[in-house]
Amino acid sequence: MASAAIFSSVRRRRSPSLEAFLVPVDLTQVALVQTLAALSFDLVSCFSDHVFFFQGRNSRSLVRKVEIFLVVLAYLRDSRSGSSSNLSPTAVLCFKELYLLLYRSKILLDYCSQSSKLWLLLQSHSIAGHFHDLNQEISTLLDVFPIKDLNLSDDIKEQVELLQKQGRQCKLYVDKNDEVLRLKFFSFLDEFENGRIPNHVELKLFFVERLGIKDVESCRSEIEFLEEQIVNHEGDIEPAASVLNGFIAITRYCQFLLFGFEEDELRLCFKNPKKPWKGLISQEMAHTFLTIPKDFCCPISLDLMKDPVIVSTGQTYDRSSIARWMEEGHCTCPKTGQMLDDTRIVPNRALRNLIMKWCIAHGVPYDPTETGDASAESFAAALPIKAAIEANRATAVLLIQQLANGSQGAQTVAAREIRLLAKTGKENRAFIAEAGAIPHLRKLLSSSNPVAQENAVTAMLNLSIYAKNKSRIMDEDGCLGSIVEVLRLGITVEARQNAAATLFSLSAVHEYKKRIADQGGAVEALAELLRVGTPRGKKDAVTALFNLATHADNCSRMIEAGAVTALVGALGNEGVAEEAAGALALIVRQPIGAEAVGKEETAVSGLIAMMRCGTPRGKENAVAALLEFCRTGGAAATRRVLKAPAMASLLQTLLFTGTKRARRKAASLARVFQKCENATSRFGGSGVGYPFASNSTTNDVSVVPMSISVL
Repeated sequence: MASAAIFSSVRRRRSPSLEAFLVPVDLTQVALVQTLAALSFDLVSCFSDHVFFFQGRNSRSLVRKVEIFLVVLAYLRDSRSGSSSNLSPTAVLCFKELYLLLYRSKILLDYCSQSSKLWLLLQSHSIAGHFHDLNQEISTLLDVFPIKDLNLSDDIKEQVELLQKQGRQCKLYVDKNDEVLRLKFFSFLDEFENGRIPNHVELKLFFVERLGIKDVESCRSEIEFLEEQIVNHEGDIEPAASVLNGFIAITRYCQFLLFGFEEDELRLCFKNPKKPWKGLISQEMAHTFLTIPKDFCCPISLDLMKDPVIVSTGQTYDRSSIARWMEEGHCTCPKTGQMLDDTRIVPNRALRNLIMKWCIAHGVPYDPTETGDASAESFAAALPIKAAIEANRATAVLLIQQLANGSQGAQTVAAREIRLLAKTGKENRAFIAEAGAIPHLRKLLSSSNPVAQENAVTAMLNLSIYAKNKSRIMDEDGCLGSIVEVLRLGITVEARQNAAATLFSLSAVHEYKKRIADQGGAVEALAELLRVGTPRGKKDAVTALFNLATHADNCSRMIEAGAVTALVGALGNEGVAEEAAGALALIVRQPIGAEAVGKEETAVSGLIAMMRCGTPRGKENAVAALLEFCRTGGAAATRRVLKAPAMASLLQTLLFTGTKRARRKAASLARVFQKCENATSRFGGSGVGYPFASNSTTNDVSVVPMSISVL
């Protein structure tokens, strides 16, 4: 158990956990000396010639101590006194303790050799403390080490005694040069905090000359490592996550200020094999989506949950998705529509373990702490400090300059970075748009480069989440038309899906719903995506159509474009049935809508099937759609619904087990049946035996808020 914990710490590049301080293996039945000699040799061979950029003196001192232990152990191994049966109980106990110290030494040296330079710089005091603690424990071990019992040669005894003497004199050592660099890094943070951009020459001297960060790739690695630390430490980190975000923002600014954009183009075109490109849904997930158990998928994103959490209503969501939902100001449960008592979320560890076991059994990659965009959402959850905002603002200026005047490759890189920068925080979205990004992104929407087009439309989506940016996008000449063109003819699936999500975001403003619906090809493309898109694409399309349906003037346009047929077909799709039923409930409130739905053979049967087997929200929307269909469609529509098998029992079930809104709708629908000329045969006489709610309203077709995913 401890061994797994230690190696997990190294793999995730975290500070070793408390479990690392337990003996990783049972040493009672093994040759102690041989095992220790092998471990010491491995440690010395790995690190004796290694150049440590930071903690060099502490690391070399520790390796030299291990070298002396190796000399002792090699001597004992090659002599008869090295047999376990010849060792005194004190010696055995000391060697077991030595095994632990050697193992911890390897963990610490691995940590210093694998961590990023900026992280080691920020953690210099803490890491120096780890070295000092380890040195003190080695000194304590040497004080009780039974040198006389081991029959060592005189020269080896002298080395051990010298090590004992040095151990008693060891002190905490923090390199003064490292401390100067650390304070310099903090001074850059202070300058941004005060609204000043640090001097270009000083930034270059710090990053390139002092730290040896000399290209885009090494700079990006530094950024990714710092981001991982915030995720891996789950908020328990020093410096605080918000301050660390400031350092990340400064480093990102320097990446483009010092190294430009061109060097990053080739890596972008090949989409970095270390971290596969992820749109709304990864290609791997798209191929296996239908095989994933429904309970393992987030109700918001429809993706496999990496970090399932429970909200106050008892529903489970992926942490990043529900965090975005709450960040956007929603105070209801996305699945049930109930008000959230509070914003606290509790990890669903049982489900997380089940998901992990399922992934292992089916060969699906699963690492909750290192999953592409999920980590980005976690580190961005910390409240930004002013320095981070100002550094991001300066970065945005550089990016927009490249969008305007850079080469095609530089524009592609800039679009991607704007997309990432706009993922979180209204401040970022505001100043990116204010700096003039939208006109340049609009031009990239027509790019023949699939990566550039996908990044441009996704950046537009992320920017549109900020309310003031919606008007900027809609007011930009030709921008809406360009988004629709990507939806219709986008080069990649991700681009088309993100274009649909952008229309959904823009349609949150009521006055824009009519403009979007009237844009040539918009509704047709959404209907097509709902019919043949990926699960994520269907979700984006149906939510956009739902929003458009809330505008009464869009009804005829949606009918002409085939949206009604697509929505009826979607009733049989578990992932989008709820929204499809909700959109139909809005459409049938108008006579032409009821007539169009009535012409669809499977419309009534599909809604009734949802009443029988749907989710609580799905049942609400289905009975609401049937109620509005009967009210608007008249006696003919009512008789059609009335003839459906087991309709009375379904209504009665909803009256007893449905949500408050579902019960209200079911009672109103029963009243409509009773008024129908054929109701006597089904509902007359003694009736169906259930009470009717007295507070039914004729216009209660509630619109349940939906979230917009940033990408």
